[in-house]
Amino acid sequence: MRKGIFLKLVAAFIIVILAAAVTFDALLGGAWQASLRTEIERNLIQKTELLAHRVETDRSHSLADIAAQEGQSAGARVTIIDHSGNVLADSEITPGGVENLARHKEFATALAGHTGIEQRRSDTVGVRFLFVAVPISGGAVRMAYPLSDVDAVSQPFRHRLELASGLAFLFALIVAAIAAHWSAGRLNRIVEVAARIAGGDLKARIRETSQDEIGRVASAIDVTARQVEQSFAAVRSSQRQLETLLNSMQDAVVAVGADGLVQWANQPMNRLVPQGTRLNQPVVETIRDPDFLAVVKEAAATREVKTVRATSIVPGRAYDVTAAPLPGSGTVVVLRDLTETERVEKTRRDFIANVSHELRTPLTSIQGYAETLLDSTPDGSGATREFLEIIRKNASRMSRLTEDLLTLARVESGETRFETEAVPPAELLHDAEESFRERARTNNIELQIQESRNGEAPLQNLRSVLADREAIHQVFSNLIDNAMKYGATGGKVILGARALPHAVEFFVRDFGAGIASEHLPRLFERFYRVDKARSRESGGTGLGLAIAKHIMLAHGGTIRAESELAHGSTFLFTLPTA
Repeated sequence: MRKGIFLKLVAAFIIVILAAAVTFDALLGGAWQASLRTEIERNLIQKTELLAHRVETDRSHSLADIAAQEGQSAGARVTIIDHSGNVLADSEITPGGVENLARHKEFATALAGHTGIEQRRSDTVGVRFLFVAVPISGGAVRMAYPLSDVDAVSQPFRHRLELASGLAFLFALIVAAIAAHWSAGRLNRIVEVAARIAGGDLKARIRETSQDEIGRVASAIDVTARQVEQSFAAVRSSQRQLETLLNSMQDAVVAVGADGLVQWANQPMNRLVPQGTRLNQPVVETIRDPDFLAVVKEAAATREVKTVRATSIVPGRAYDVTAAPLPGSGTVVVLRDLTETERVEKTRRDFIANVSHELRTPLTSIQGYAETLLDSTPDGSGATREFLEIIRKNASRMSRLTEDLLTLARVESGETRFETEAVPPAELLHDAEESFRERARTNNIELQIQESRNGEAPLQNLRSVLADREAIHQVFSNLIDNAMKYGATGGKVILGARALPHAVEFFVRDFGAGIASEHLPRLFERFYRVDKARSRESGGTGLGLAIAKHIMLAHGGTIRAESELAHGSTFLFTLPTA
């Protein structure tokens, strides 16, 4: 790892240094050569102009002598032509064997009256020249300077430049290697600490003091590691607290992953199954109950909390199984042992049923004897008749109480079997209204059936419901009886029904004093009374709404109450459609 970083850094430095050296050599060498050629061109122009002046003024020498003298003096080739381009004199060759030069660019410019400058390889000599031509009367003069001399002068300079570049490259390479080695060491230390942190050593730190980019990266990693360490410590503390809490529970808890494997289980779960919980194994190897497996699968698929009762997890015991989806994926399942609770509840129901059954006969006797004594007691015996009336009244109330207790116990235990059938909602409403019609007339209460409201479908168009006629009639009787007792001040009781998705909702509404909101959640509890004194005076047992609730549960429906003080009360229950 370290060698890889070092070699990459060195390679990067070498590329940068080479690019800098090549750029420096090209720019400096090229600039020096360009400067040298500019100077040669300027000198050559001056010499050519002097040559033109001598040709114009010197009448004592021939053109050939002037060309030879000036060419030797300037170290250049001298050519003189006339206005047609014919060579009149040349410092190096005989004029008769030279072609017409008027087409050459520098001469064409000079013959046009301007100084002509051109660089090219000479066709005659075969060497690259710098040509400068100046116009004269009746023609032009030209000097040709060989650029090979420039190359000869530039070569030593280029050698020295290359040597200097090589020494600079070597020095820069040494510095780059040292810097790369130092940077690679720092980066390697960061990588090692990061690997230790990734391996679980959250106390590892780089402790870099430099404030450059690498130092800031190291400081950021140290800060991140410190925060991760603190977060991990908090998570582990929370995990230990959660494990302690779950292990201290009486309920068994097991976590199942999205792949169906057991991820975690508390101690009660390990004690629940004889073979113990098999972690990281399919949950079916720990619990084979089909209801348990089905609710786990359903909760994972729907991402909703599901509950089921399982009886084959442990022989002879019943469990309430609640499966809830975990964040992300997976399911957590809680198993609550219902065996003892159900046993106690069954004992309580049996006790109530037995006591109520045993009380029926003596209460009937007391009530009968009290009525007999009342019939045989003269009207003048005021105190005696009053006592007998109290005995009869309380015996009658206790008789009704025992009957309601027996009814409630039978409904709760499932002993009472409801024979459900498809019944039109209108028939249930009319049966209830007919039963209480005379009593309502006697008490000056208007009892009516509301056919439809707010554009809803008429009663005749509602779908039939699955119901036991007698049981639903008992529910209506309890609700209408309460409406007449406690809502009589409103003078009216309304019955009705409306369609719901897959159900029909019935209601009984009165217009009495209403019920305070704090009482509504407890109305369907046994013996719960909003006004205890008034309830006893009216002869109620406090069990009517509890019986209605359990009848509705047995039908797969619901029951609830809505009320507002001084605006009456409405009791609503639903029955599934056939």
